[in-house]
Amino acid sequence: MLATAALFAAGLVSAADRPYTEGPVTRISYIKVKPGMWDAYLKWIATDRKALMEDYKKAGVILSWRVYAAESRSPREADLILTVTYKNWAALDNLADKQDSIIERVQGPSEKQNQAAIGREQMREVLGIESIQELIIK
Repeated sequence: MLATAALFAAGLVSAADRPYTEGPVTRISYIKVKPGMWDAYLKWIATDRKALMEDYKKAGVILSWRVYAAESRSPREADLILTVTYKNWAALDNLADKQDSIIERVQGPSEKQNQAAIGREQMREVLGIESIQELIIK
């Protein structure tokens, strides 16, 4: 028991002793655009998504957003990557509550939002989403 307590205590490092500070959190969406839909999907990004993301930025919900083209090595890999960066993990708490009024103002009522989501599914497939946190080295 004493050995376990010593190991536990040895593993504790104060924030001042860490060689890094915790930075922003980025959510990464891996997208496979369906054949023939590249221009249509990018048009949606340049209009509807851009308007939404810019309103999120103005409201302080997000720090930034980006779009990256990727060279997929196989048919099951992303050819488009979307990122959204938040101040920290706490910014994700109650995120829907922070976004709801902005989404409704930009995209309209939920029925219209649902129809738009169905339309996007015809253009792309979301292969996965992950969250990463930047570690800022001191």
